[in-house]
Amino acid sequence: MGLPEQKALENLPYKPLHNNPKGTKKPETLGRIMLRKYMKNKLAVVSAVILFIIINAAIFAPWIAPYHPSDQNLLETLSPPGGKYLLGTDDLGRDTLSRLLYGAQVSLLVGFTSVAGSIFIGTVVGAIAGYFGGKIDAVLMRFVDVIISFPSIFLLITLVTIFEPSLMTLILVFALFGWTGTARLVRGEFLTLRSREFVLAAKTMGIKSSRIIFSHILPNAMGPIVVSATLGIGGVILAETALSYLGLGIQPPRPSWGNMLQSAQSLKIMVEAWWFTLFPGIMILITVLAFNFVGDGLRDAFDPKITE
Repeated sequence: MGLPEQKALENLPYKPLHNNPKGTKKPETLGRIMLRKYMKNKLAVVSAVILFIIINAAIFAPWIAPYHPSDQNLLETLSPPGGKYLLGTDDLGRDTLSRLLYGAQVSLLVGFTSVAGSIFIGTVVGAIAGYFGGKIDAVLMRFVDVIISFPSIFLLITLVTIFEPSLMTLILVFALFGWTGTARLVRGEFLTLRSREFVLAAKTMGIKSSRIIFSHILPNAMGPIVVSATLGIGGVILAETALSYLGLGIQPPRPSWGNMLQSAQSLKIMVEAWWFTLFPGIMILITVLAFNFVGDGLRDAFDPKITE
């Protein structure tokens, strides 16, 4: 481009698209805004990194664990940490580190799968109740109130006692009776969103209710659902730990953080073999706290009322 043409472009009342100055700030997207708000929460960022490490350690446990979790060495029972056994051994001579890694698989599997099931049930029930309202809403919410009225821990103990304690039993029990909070949350979101203009426009166009619910309204309600799922995983891990500690959860010899604590109920072991209870307890504490902090960070990121 020659000098006369360049001067003529500079005198134009507008700038051509190809002549935009470098460094022009790109338009903000919702994803970037949410990511930036999340990154400002340092505890949430650190917790996400910790969870990433724990999840990967659980996935690659067969390659990371120095021993099989069920291998026993009766000549080295309750060996202190260090040397051959980095985190010591239990009362049957099993490596604590290996059992922690394989126990993470069980605890995280129960947490993720049962919460996924409960989120699915709660989302469907809450969406139907909030969208249609009226008698459907009243019937579904009264059903939710009935389930909530039962003491959760006693209900879990009763159901697990009736059925044979196993991994699948725990997942089904947590999924079938842990969806009520999500249902109420989704119902509230749908009650707010169903009167918005885009929903009214979809109804005017004759779009089916099922498509409006799952294609138009549900994507706009995903923020609170994701936060609820994240916080729920920590709660399920604690519940699984409590049941396993009572002998109603994951059964030996399959390791879980809960039944590792159950094996250490003896006062003598707690005093003389401190590592036996310390390491599973620390893993439970760190994991649950990390999920809670990540949930707090996601809640702040999804909340439009919180400014940067």
